Amino acid sequence: MDAAGSQVERECAQYAGQSQSGFITTEGGKLLCNKIIHLIHDNNVKSQVSKVLNECELRMYKSVAFPAIGTGQAGQSPAKVADDMLDAIVEFASKRSVQHLKKIKIIIFQTNMLSDFYGSMKKREYSDSSTKDSWMSLFKSFFWGKKQPTEKKKAMVLEKKVDLATFQICGESQKNVDATESWIKDLILKEQFENTISDELIENFDERQIDILADLQRRKHVTIQLENKLSPPCIKISGISRDVCFVSVEVQKMIQKIKDTEEERSKAELVYNLVEWRYPGSNERFVAFDKLTNMQLEDAKIAKKTHLTVRINKKNYKVDLNTLQANDDQGKTIYIQRVPKNEGKL
Repeated sequence: MDAAGSQVERECAQYAGQSQSGFITTEGGKLLCNKIIHLIHDNNVKSQVSKVLNECELRMYKSVAFPAIGTGQAGQSPAKVADDMLDAIVEFASKRSVQHLKKIKIIIFQTNMLSDFYGSMKKREYSDSSTKDSWMSLFKSFFWGKKQPTEKKKAMVLEKKVDLATFQICGESQKNVDATESWIKDLILKEQFENTISDELIENFDERQIDILADLQRRKHVTIQLENKLSPPCIKISGISRDVCFVSVEVQKMIQKIKDTEEERSKAELVYNLVEWRYPGSNERFVAFDKLTNMQLEDAKIAKKTHLTVRINKKNYKVDLNTLQANDDQGKTIYIQRVPKNEGKL
């Protein structure tokens, strides 16, 4: 309220007794926004967030920013607040009637709450909801901006494996030949197995993953079909049972590795929106660390670690996380910076 200025205080005093919906709206005052929606204290965080979102859509506002409601003097659990706020956002974003409100931000001042909100988001990302794709793309853009459209990936083709085995059956009669043929077919069918793995992340397979699949197909008694034009894309593995099981496990590991990489990239982007770590560059100007190193430094600080080794200009530096002093292997000392973002802005 101090940052907003006296004009906003006077408006609050004027409208205080006129609230019918659990909030009042004032001008933005000295803050970098057009309007401020002041909520009247209520332990039902989800209801409060829903009311604000619906009001913004009604007033045709294009964006809105929330603090972590209820985690201050109200003393509510950050994990519960994260679930309640994101539940409200998911429900709102799933409505087909939403036309105006395009950007929703949650400003987290206390970095120790980051894991609560990040964990709440991840619970939703891999849910079985039929509306997941529509709101998840909105959901991610609310927190770290919309991805720029990337060049369409070149379709990856896995070379078809054809291993033919020819049986020549000779017998005393056609009946014996037919019986032997039937017996051989039964043996083959008993050893044959097929497994289909479907996952959206298969679409992200590049030449490295295709090379691994091709190598597995060469070494094992299996045929692998990559169906990347289906939705979701899938990989069909057929062949001898034990080899199908082995290859299936390897494919799942590949998918999990891509998933872990994407999660780490998303978390790094989210951390970068909260805090920026910098090291001295040329002309005495500070340069931002890459986003992955930025996240590693912040995670180490939150975990109260004393030191972390990072790469700066192709050299290893041991960073003292208390003094922010960094030393390389030759004894050179530099000082790095930690700069929180969004402080004082809503």
